[in-house]
Amino acid sequence: MQSAMKISLIITTYNWPQALGFVLNSLNGQADKNFEVIIADDGSGPETKKLIQEFSARSEITVKHFWHKDNGFRVAAARNGAVALAEGDYLVFIDGDCCLMPTFIASHRKLAEKKWFVAGRRVYLKQGFTCRVLTKETNFFNWPSGILFIMGLTGQCNRPFQFLPVPQSNSARKKKAKSWDKVQTCNLGVWKDDFYGVDGFDESYVGHGLEDSDFTVRLIRSGIQRIDANHCSPVLHLYHSRSIPERADKESRNPQRFQALLESDRHTAVQGISTRQPL
Repeated sequence: MQSAMKISLIITTYNWPQALGFVLNSLNGQADKNFEVIIADDGSGPETKKLIQEFSARSEITVKHFWHKDNGFRVAAARNGAVALAEGDYLVFIDGDCCLMPTFIASHRKLAEKKWFVAGRRVYLKQGFTCRVLTKETNFFNWPSGILFIMGLTGQCNRPFQFLPVPQSNSARKKKAKSWDKVQTCNLGVWKDDFYGVDGFDESYVGHGLEDSDFTVRLIRSGIQRIDANHCSPVLHLYHSRSIPERADKESRNPQRFQALLESDRHTAVQGISTRQPL
């Protein structure tokens, strides 16, 4: 049954088609082919649309594209819109600057367990290495994990030991079962039924930050617990500056929204996927 489960891979993007192209190319080498791709586009321009269309035309992977108007940083709404298109039983979220090793989908499938969500890890590629691979169009994501490990030891990325298949017991993976801290949507797996059970991401979060923490807190409150995916195919995060000035929300109310959630016992979104208009 687990092997028959279809996975919907949700990729969030905004106006960096070069990085998204690398991420999409990393999908072609996946050992596990039973997945679809849905781009959660937070208002990118026509170059991104063209890239997606060209990749879809030459790939056997089913690719869907959710897009909404660029009206500031609204990734919670973009992700909900993408999930509304999902046909899979299980959702895996990544970002459009995070390339995948060939075992990524297979690793999420192996860890998927009813009433649990999977919190994956991220390896940051350093600026110099990112510039080189983007310039030379290197498919570094297909390199053996041993090479990536050495790359980390020589300062080309952080967390080199994430590339080593260090055995993890079931109890070790579940030791943070009720902790929301440091769970991020650049590498997150959750059953679609559980996603809808908490009404998805809260679209009242506008601007960068805390929409993923809000989602995780509500998942845990609803009885869905955490499995950590340490040493299990981390995403490879391309270097970029931390923010886009024109999309920065200088008066973000996200911290107040999140604090209000923590002070409540609520497990559903204030403005969730159920409030969206039918597609």
